[in-house]
Amino acid sequence: MNAAAIVLTLVVVLIHLYIVVLEMALWITRGPKVFGITPQFARESAGLASNQGLYNGFLVIALVLGLVLREPFASAFVFYGLGCVVVAGLWGALTASRRILYVQALPAALALAAQWLSR
Repeated sequence: MNAAAIVLTLVVVLIHLYIVVLEMALWITRGPKVFGITPQFARESAGLASNQGLYNGFLVIALVLGLVLREPFASAFVFYGLGCVVVAGLWGALTASRRILYVQALPAALALAAQWLSR
């Protein structure tokens, strides 16, 4: 894994750590501003947002494992995690907000490409 692939993967990890905290702990206070929703909707959807945050946490764990484990396992975790982020980002852009394409899918796709090229 070269330095660019590691740095880009770490960027994806940091983005998703922020999303985990936002969706699991700060949804009611920061969610309305970040996602352009009403405070009432934030309160009503807090359980759903927390569940989404948990899934984002699983992706963070997969990517961190990929960065700290040695082969033959490291690449599998990184490719799985980044691939899931790209697919989730594409789906989110189609179903929720186009912004997700740029905030989640694009950084993950760049990291995935860098990982692939560093093999």
